[in-house]
Formats: sequence, C-alpha cells, structure tokens
Amino acid sequence: MTVLIVGAAGNLGSHLTKHLSVGPNSLRLLIHTSALPLEVSNDSRISKIKADLNDPLSLFDACKNVDCVVYVAGVLFRPRPESFLHTTNTKYVQNIVDAALSTGVRKFILISFPHVEGETNPEAPALGQLDAHSTTLHSQTRLAAEQYLFRACEGKAMKPLVLRAGVVYGRNVKLIEAARSLMRIRLLAIWRTPTWVHLLALPDFLRVVELGIEKDDLCGIFNVCDDKPMLLQDFLDEIAVHWGFKAPPRLPESVFYWTAMLCETFATIFHTNTPLTRDIVTMGMTSVVADTSRMKKKISATLLFPTLKQGLAII
Repeated sequence: MTVLIVGAAGNLGSHLTKHLSVGPNSLRLLIHTSALPLEVSNDSRISKIKADLNDPLSLFDACKNVDCVVYVAGVLFRPRPESFLHTTNTKYVQNIVDAALSTGVRKFILISFPHVEGETNPEAPALGQLDAHSTTLHSQTRLAAEQYLFRACEGKAMKPLVLRAGVVYGRNVKLIEAARSLMRIRLLAIWRTPTWVHLLALPDFLRVVELGIEKDDLCGIFNVCDDKPMLLQDFLDEIAVHWGFKAPPRLPESVFYWTAMLCETFATIFHTNTPLTRDIVTMGMTSVVADTSRMKKKISATLLFPTLKQGLAII
C-alpha cells in the first residue's frame, strides 16, 4: 500500500512519518513549503514530492497511485488567523480531496480535533457530529474541511475517515516541550476558570492512525482520546510535579488575551510567528470532553496509555 502523508514537515506529521516508516507500507511525503525535519533519502520505500496545496493542478501527480491519504497539516502560530485559516484549514483540504477523488485514492484520513463541536463536558461530551458550532476560527475552518470531505465522498469509492484527536502529549511534542521550557523559567501560567481537556498519548495517536490506514472498512468520524478527561489546570499541575517544577500560577483570563494581542502585534510588525493568538487562547479556554465509545468498538478497545498516570512515563 502507498500512503501519502500531507503535513510530514509538521511536528505530529514527522512523528507519524517515523512511526510508519518501520511498517510495511510505502510512504510518499508531500512537501508544500517547509523542508522535512528528518532524513529519508536512504529509505527506498519513502519518497518525496513537491506540490502546492493552493494549486489543485499540482496535487494530481502527488495523488497518483496512492491508496490512502493522511492529512495532518495545519497552520496555527501565525498572527491574524482570520487572514489565512479559511485557506490553510479548509481550502487546502478541499483541493487535495478533489485530487484524491480524481486519481482513485481508496481512503482519505483527516486528522482533526473534538474542539470542532464547541464547549463540551463529561455530562455532554462531543459525539462526533458534523452539525456542530464552535466559537473559534480554527475549529470552524477545520469543521468546514470535514464537512467538505464527507460531501465530496458521497456516492464515491473513496472512504472518508476523520480522527478527532485529543490533546496529544509525549516527548518531543511541541506543545509539551514548550510547557516544559516555560515552567523551567517560571513563565507558564494558566487561567483560573476550570477547563476540561481530553488527552491522548503520542504512541496511542500513532497507533490509531496506523490502524485507520490498515482497516479497510473504517470510515466516518471517531473521537480519539484517552479514558480519563481531566481539568487542564490539574494536568499542568501534575506534569509540573513530574518534572520537579512549581505548579503554574492562576491568573485572570484578561491577562492571556492581552498577552496574545501583544504577541500578534509584534509578529505582524516584524513578520514572525507568534506563540499565542486570541483565537488560540479562546480555543484553549474551551472545555472539551469526547465520547470515545465508537473508537473503542471499531478501532481499538484498549490504549497503551489509558490515563495520564500511565502516560507520565513518556514525558
């Protein structure tokens, strides 16, 4: 089987590429703008192809003779997300879905997140619905990409599979390493309002995506999270203790929006990336708990790291 990975240059995409590179499948890595952070030239089963996700015509060669597309690309840490997310989160997916359909790809896997269903909690978890609403642009544009994928595949041979992954943690995961660095210099804080978060250990994320590729009958939407949602504040406190740092202080929500605004302003003026945007802050403050029963029934009944207690060993 030949698998096209879109977003191999990203943090999760590079982890996925390394994981799949030791399996039986041939990998084709789509290079959009960023260079790959790993060396693949010595592996005959891994090839690279240059294509522009904004140019539909350039994507047909990338999709030719491909059995499965895995889309894990995304742009997050740029200022003024309203100026690009409709393109990078939605249009790019639409373009490669069209190319995959026209070239006979059998399965399209889109990596998404439960935040697209908006505010959820243990009493009212995310159920894997398409008719949802979120207050953040990042979630709205990814949901629009999901909706397009399923519309485009209606009556077609290509199977659409959306994996809504929880917050992925593990060694060399960018978000976790950033938290470690900020805790080390005592610059990480968190807002006071209790916020639910649903986690997923990196090895479990990689394993579920691999099973998604291998299981021919899989299609639809699956929430992919661990067995025990928890408060974001408790999560940060626990990893701080695990690393030997002090727990992050609690600050008013307004502090984070002001900080994000300053970061965006600086990044806009000096044309740099930004660690925060106001949309990211709003997304972070959105409580998310997902119903994973469908994943356990159809993909994997058990996880390698079902709770953070077991998962602390990998961070």
